[in-house]
Amino acid sequence: MARTPTQLDPPVLHPEVRIAPAAGPGSQPPPDPIGGSLLRNAAGSVAWGLVGVAVLVGIWQFGTLKVPDLPTPWRTLTELRQQLASPFHNNGPNDKGIGLLLFSSLTRVFLGFSLACVLGIPFGLAVGASKRAWKAANPVIQLLRPVSPLAWFPIWLVVFKDAPKASVWVIFMTTVWPIVLNTASGAAMVPRDHRNVARVFRFGRGAYLRHVLIPDALPQIITGLRVSMGVAWMVIVAVEMLSGGVGIGFGVWEAYNASNHAKVISSILVIGVTGLLLDWVFLRLAKAVTVEEVHA
Repeated sequence: MARTPTQLDPPVLHPEVRIAPAAGPGSQPPPDPIGGSLLRNAAGSVAWGLVGVAVLVGIWQFGTLKVPDLPTPWRTLTELRQQLASPFHNNGPNDKGIGLLLFSSLTRVFLGFSLACVLGIPFGLAVGASKRAWKAANPVIQLLRPVSPLAWFPIWLVVFKDAPKASVWVIFMTTVWPIVLNTASGAAMVPRDHRNVARVFRFGRGAYLRHVLIPDALPQIITGLRVSMGVAWMVIVAVEMLSGGVGIGFGVWEAYNASNHAKVISSILVIGVTGLLLDWVFLRLAKAVTVEEVHA
């Protein structure tokens, strides 16, 4: 007759199963796998990033063999070091440091971008929360949104008779549509449960806006801001080439007219790094908003 196991019997283990010995007083804790994994991922990202940069530089160097007027990476790096050695010098309207040019461009970008935020976010919330408002606004948005940014410059130049002001309003017309559309999308996707809770607690318009609509739409709003800032930074260079004056775009065009191609490419590198930093700021902001939503 088979014997029934009792609680006093030792557990029956698979032959391959081993019980880890208990940690003694002098034993070391196991290494943190999460920290090690993050470190390896960061190191891998940096390594692959360096590979990408090396490939780009190699293609660039090969291109200089086919196009003699194209400056080499080393010549461009030398020019960039000279520009960064005195970034804020001011020797007249045609000889300004790259720091002053960059500051002028960023000022116009943030003026136009701020104006787009002030007008675009409330408008996006309104059209996203109301189907009637969306039906009325959507044809106008779809008509104006595809227009090239440079096509707006003559119109604003007629209005203001001033190229820097016209440039600011071109940035506004370029950046307002991504903000409006992403904000409207976030406002339209408010969960039904949240709206029902607002009805149960008899939220007024102000309370609904503050506690339901804006918190739920905030991730989409940040996405719209990030897209708009990237577009604005691309557009300002083209607008300044067209309008002249002081700015990084005009500096690139002026360097080209002077046949200083190394300065053109070094300025492009500065534009790219600045755009990367701006995008990183909004990316961190988007992640912070997402974390707050998860922990809320």
